[in-house]
Order: sequence, then C-alpha cells, then structure tokens
Amino acid sequence: MDPLELSQALIRCPSVTPTDAGALDVLQGALTGIGFTCHRLPFASDGGAAVENLYARIGEDAPNLCFAGHTDVVPVGDPAQWSVDPFGAEIRDGRLYGRGASDMKTAIAAFTAATARFLGAHGPAFGGSISLLITGDEEGDAVNGTLKVLDWLKHEGQVIDACLVGEPTNTETLGDTIKIGRRGSMNAALTVHGSSGHAAYPQLADNPIHRLITMLTAIIDTPLDDGTEHFSASQPVVTSIDVGNPVTNVIPATATAKLNIRFNDLHSGASLDALLRQRVDAIGGDYDLTVRISGEAFLTAPGPLSATIAAAIKAVTGGTAEFSTSGGTSDARFIKDHCPVAEFGMINDTAHKADENAAVSDIGTLSEIYQAVLELFFTNHTKA
Repeated sequence: MDPLELSQALIRCPSVTPTDAGALDVLQGALTGIGFTCHRLPFASDGGAAVENLYARIGEDAPNLCFAGHTDVVPVGDPAQWSVDPFGAEIRDGRLYGRGASDMKTAIAAFTAATARFLGAHGPAFGGSISLLITGDEEGDAVNGTLKVLDWLKHEGQVIDACLVGEPTNTETLGDTIKIGRRGSMNAALTVHGSSGHAAYPQLADNPIHRLITMLTAIIDTPLDDGTEHFSASQPVVTSIDVGNPVTNVIPATATAKLNIRFNDLHSGASLDALLRQRVDAIGGDYDLTVRISGEAFLTAPGPLSATIAAAIKAVTGGTAEFSTSGGTSDARFIKDHCPVAEFGMINDTAHKADENAAVSDIGTLSEIYQAVLELFFTNHTKA
C-alpha cells in the first residue's frame, strides 16, 4: 500500500465538515483489504444531518493501540488564493497540494500503510490489537464525532489502551514535536450595562465603556499564572469590543467585549470562570458574563507512549523530539479520559491555509515512523 496514493485518494474527496464526500469509503476499503473489521457510526443531534465516523479494528487481544484522526477538513476559503485545485491532490516540485495535506489526511494514509507493512511482516497474531478511530466532525462542533464514538466503544465493551492522534504537530522538520497535552480553551463574553446620555453631560449617564475597559484591564494586567513545567502561562486575549454606537455624541447603554483564554492545567474551566468573576466583581456595576469551554487543559505526563513515539522518531530520522503542549484544541481532549494519549503527525505550517501542502518525502517518512511505533509498542508489551 502506497501512503502517497492513499493520501491523494483521500484529498480528492471534498470532505468539508460535516460532509464526508466518500473519504471514509476510501479509507474503509483500504482497511478492509488488510483485514480490519470496520464499523460505520453515523451520529446526529437536534435533527441535523448525521456525521459519518469510522471505527476499525484488527485483533481481539490487549493491548489495543488506537490511531485517532479526522477526514473532515476546513473550508477552502477564497479559491483565488489557491494556485492549484484544493481537492486535486496535485504533486508539484516534490510536494503534495490540497486541503488535508497537512491536517490530516496524509497522516491517516501514512498510518494505514504502516499498519499494512506491519501486518505483512507479523501476520494477524502480533500480540494485541490495532484500531483506528476516524471522525468527520473534528473541524466542526465536535459533538457527533470522537466523543460519541468513545461512548459507543464503552457500550460495546471495547477498550483502548493507548492512543496516537495524527494531528500535525511538527513546526519545522518532521519529528521535532510530540504533543503530550493541550491547553484548555475558554471563550467569554462580558457585557457591561450602564445608562445612555449626552456625551456633553457624562455626569448624567453611566458610561459602560469606561467600566468595561477597567474590567478588561483587571483581567489582563495581572497574570493568571506563571506556567508550569509542561505549559506556558495562561493567556487571556481580547478578541472584540463592540458598542454598536453609530454616533459620536451619545454615551451607549451597553458595551460588550469577547475574550479567548488558552489556559494550562493549573486551572479548570470552572475555576477560571470563578476567577474572572472575582476580578470583575471587584470593579463593581451591572454586568453579564457568559463563558463556553471548548476543551479543558490536560497532560499525559511523559511515559511509555510518548517514549515509544520519541524512540521511533529517533530510529527513523536520528532526531530528538520535543514534548509540547502548545497549539489549539484537538480530539485528544476527549480521548485522554479513556487512555494515555499523545499526538504526532505532519508539519503544521500550511494547515488551514491556501495551498496547503506536504512534502512527498515526509509522507513516506511519517509512515516509517508509524511502523516503528507499532514495532516498538508491541515488542515492549511482549517483553513486559
């Protein structure tokens, strides 16, 4: 099985969230061909269209090493910004172009091809199980994908013992970064209420903008923490201030700011919510604060799984990977409640951009690293 050809076949499916566009059919065909039992798992909510997911497994014994990923991709954006067909999977100057080339259809293809070679060398009785959990809902709301597949696995009595997520983790060269955790993410909307009035008579009004600025200063100026061994300091970022005032001589009655906070494991969503309210309450006045947590911070402390991935990288490339918790959220935030999880995939510099691409040589090298992970994981289990 050629990981490049499979990458191209997957990229040629325009699977923009939540549309599958045949991507899981392509993958299921490849996996069935090497002996996997595949389960298609469509999930929907609120009467919406179902999202297609796939769980595939070969073997019945423990440990079950799972590869998790997603075939859905973000929208193309402005097609004029692309120099190639975003779903053409064109190879140019040694690079494969197309939406999903970095994030993360190539990683799925690389792992599938690595598994085919591993099974070809060891046969089906290799001392464990290999599975793939592939969703079509990672780039969207992530409510009908990995989370529900994990619930299905629990109901079916299926256990995942360790999980490698194929997100693009590397920054400059293939093999430079393994993600062992992720920061949490909070989105907050702070609306301050005052009373409107003439700008020439500010003493007769209650200007919510001034109080909002003071509240934002209280949130931003005092650090939330100093970071930890594996995490940078939590960082509040103001993303919008909205008043909706079309004139210059009227003080508005309300003012709203939006913030995003990427936080480390010194906080939970609930504790950070309480901290924000404490700082805002110290300013006083009428306000509304709404928060939404898209993911809690988590850490899988360096251990057997991350050490196995690092050793595989070393064996194939000769390089030493850094353990990191940087970047946005991923579906690893759901999987960490079930088993140790680490992330390793392609270089992420063109992910979500126009002309997204990956070096053809990196696809082959990633597949070799994944095969080395399989060899080391099951060898170490046998020795244990």
